[in-house]
Amino acid sequence: MSGAPGTKPEVSIHPTAIIEPGAVVPASCTIGPYCTIGPDVVLGEECELVSHVVLAGHTTLGRGNRIFSFACVGIAPQDLKYRGEPTRVTIGDHNDIREYVTISRGTVGGGGTTRVGSDCLIMAYTHIGHDSSIGNGCILANAATLAGHVTVEDYASVGALCPVHQFCRIGRYAYIGGGTTITQDVLPYSLTSIARDNHAYGLNKVGLERKGFTPEQLQELRQAYRTLTGSKLNTTQALEALREQLASGTPGEHVRYLVDFVASSERGFIK
Repeated sequence: MSGAPGTKPEVSIHPTAIIEPGAVVPASCTIGPYCTIGPDVVLGEECELVSHVVLAGHTTLGRGNRIFSFACVGIAPQDLKYRGEPTRVTIGDHNDIREYVTISRGTVGGGGTTRVGSDCLIMAYTHIGHDSSIGNGCILANAATLAGHVTVEDYASVGALCPVHQFCRIGRYAYIGGGTTITQDVLPYSLTSIARDNHAYGLNKVGLERKGFTPEQLQELRQAYRTLTGSKLNTTQALEALREQLASGTPGEHVRYLVDFVASSERGFIK
């Protein structure tokens, strides 16, 4: 709460909140009723914990994050190999983390850190498993369930009630429809959803237009998708054809990224 004129403002902390000694809570933060903040937690400026929020472990948050009721961030991973090691969660700036979200800290075997970027909307009941990495500008809709070691790249959207298998990658600007089970990598820029089986239904055209992609860029990606998923070429042959086009200097950076994504896929990808 603000002090008298000319004095340093005090952090707004509800009297029912528990903040362990050692926690860093700047004066610009607001800590609501019944929140619990562990001794190794570091909050950035202007963060708000609405109520009943648990921040545990070695957890660091950037500026301007809002965390809603009953969310648990930095909790121990759901991994039987975990033995209490001081692993971490790091979160960027200006994220909305909604009710009942759970974000587990990393494990030694997985690199030790679970990461969330900036400007993300993480909706109610979402689970982000240990050692996962979420980029910037991502949307994880209600009850998206990410197992450990999942990578969600910048500006991707994961629909409601989507389980994502361990070690899967979701490429940047991808859009996954609600209720889709993800067991392989999701192509960047794609619209992927479930019918009888999971399919990539071409470009996430509306989403890309909203993000400022030009008609030329969309056409380049559309043509690359035809080569990759709509031709009679297998994946190796399609990549060779796309690399030949890239060598001529015609497609731009987004096609190059798509080629690199597919070439580095370890689980295969949803076509």
